[in-house]
Amino acid sequence: MALADITAAATRMGVTETPIDAIPRDYNFAADILARNLAAGRANKAAFIDTRGSWTYGQLADRVERFSAALRALGIAREQRIMIALTDTIDWPTAFLGAIKAGIVPVPVNTLLTEDDYKFMLTDSRAKALVVSEALYAKFGGIIKSCPDLAHVIVSGDNAQGHKRFEDVVVSAKPDGATAPTTRDDMCFWLYTSGSTGKPKGAVHVHASLPLTADLYGTPIAGLKESDVIHSVAKLFFAYGLGNAMTFPMSVGATVVLNAERPTPDGVSALLKKHPITVFFGVPTFYGAFLASPAAPQRSELKLRRAISAGEALPPDIAKRFAERYGVEISDGLGTTEMLHIYLTNRPGATKYGTTGRPVPGYEIKLVGDDGNPVKKGEMGELYVRGPTSAIMYWNNREKTRSTFLGEWTRSGDKYLEDDEGYLVCCGRQDDMLKVSGMYVSPFEVEAALLTHPDVLEAAVVAWPDEQKLIKPKAFVVLKKPGGESEALARTLQDHVKSKLAPFKYPRWIEFRSDLPKTATGKIQRFKLRAEGPA
Repeated sequence: MALADITAAATRMGVTETPIDAIPRDYNFAADILARNLAAGRANKAAFIDTRGSWTYGQLADRVERFSAALRALGIAREQRIMIALTDTIDWPTAFLGAIKAGIVPVPVNTLLTEDDYKFMLTDSRAKALVVSEALYAKFGGIIKSCPDLAHVIVSGDNAQGHKRFEDVVVSAKPDGATAPTTRDDMCFWLYTSGSTGKPKGAVHVHASLPLTADLYGTPIAGLKESDVIHSVAKLFFAYGLGNAMTFPMSVGATVVLNAERPTPDGVSALLKKHPITVFFGVPTFYGAFLASPAAPQRSELKLRRAISAGEALPPDIAKRFAERYGVEISDGLGTTEMLHIYLTNRPGATKYGTTGRPVPGYEIKLVGDDGNPVKKGEMGELYVRGPTSAIMYWNNREKTRSTFLGEWTRSGDKYLEDDEGYLVCCGRQDDMLKVSGMYVSPFEVEAALLTHPDVLEAAVVAWPDEQKLIKPKAFVVLKKPGGESEALARTLQDHVKSKLAPFKYPRWIEFRSDLPKTATGKIQRFKLRAEGPA
């Protein structure tokens, strides 16, 4: 089926070009999602399970009401921002939904970033409050006083570090049931995304985007039901994880098992054995590590009926081995921070390994060549997507906004081709960006970190497949003094990058070279280095 036929099929299924019309003009996502579950009689049903215990929909609604009132009592006004740097516990949806209910804009951030990253985001967003986990506070303690708009710090944990303690704020607040008079087109939340150059960009999403991702993908495609128990390896601060572990489950009244720790095969295996998890959201890197782990559960120990992957292209071998071991197909999909969740996916029973599937009904896709015109079937082009969940802009970044959001179309930055059966095949990034474990890594950022080491003269970082065909950073390094190359120095350089950047960005391999390929003007030709990769 060709792309044009996909769109026609979506129309026949009743998905119009403006499904946003199904969302009332006066709309607040937090108030709606909580009220729907209470009205459905789920007040005593488990919404979230974390290390502290099980939290019902009724308890969640009460906590959200209280935190919303607390934020207003602090003098934080509608449309002002608060930053959320929390691990995945009940406090995350409490803070996120509490802010939205008050008309305040939550800005969840990656918990694996650096002090410099956080300082930029706090300053750029002009956040009035920071809600941070005690375990992450060390990265914020030294920058709080240098952020001029930051007026309040609320710490989730036992030790509030001299600031307000999250649980005390919630318990002491008096819920009044107030909901800010927002509309479906009002700013609802931001998600920062990295670019190939420069600082992170704040993608601004509106209230309607959250329910629309559930209506278009979460319920009809992912197939979530009230009886499901769900776990997502991707954390709530990701656009992917936000849908997996909050929007989609709450839209149907399901239960979510949260994990505050960094996901490991051993840790996730323990959760899968402890809880009757029926729907599992992962990323290819994790699926590969999970299959290789001795701790991975046996098929008889699991209750899985659905497995979903996104964040990077899923290698066919991993998908096949998972299906053989557990009897469940992994549905691989593509989504972006700018579009909020998956808009291109394989489906159970119609999976084609090595592809990212077909468009989700309600979204339209076209592949565009370097000349700006659509490419022919079988030719590679940049993927453009049109759908109702696109971000409205990058905050305070007009140049990037204008180059990414082209009217109704959003540029993905991904190169794809359409095969003879209408399936989309991933060919890599439009630019030199790497996607590692679902998170973008800028080669320029890693190169800059390497160049701060006294022994390094030049460095080039490219995408390189590991033994499971998963993409990781590889660095080609030219030393200032030839002859000093060694495995020990390679390890030293890797540790050096880890000390400068978020740990997941470090180069997994370092290859020493006497020189690097360059253009006549001196620019490093990374494509030539990538071309040397394994076949």
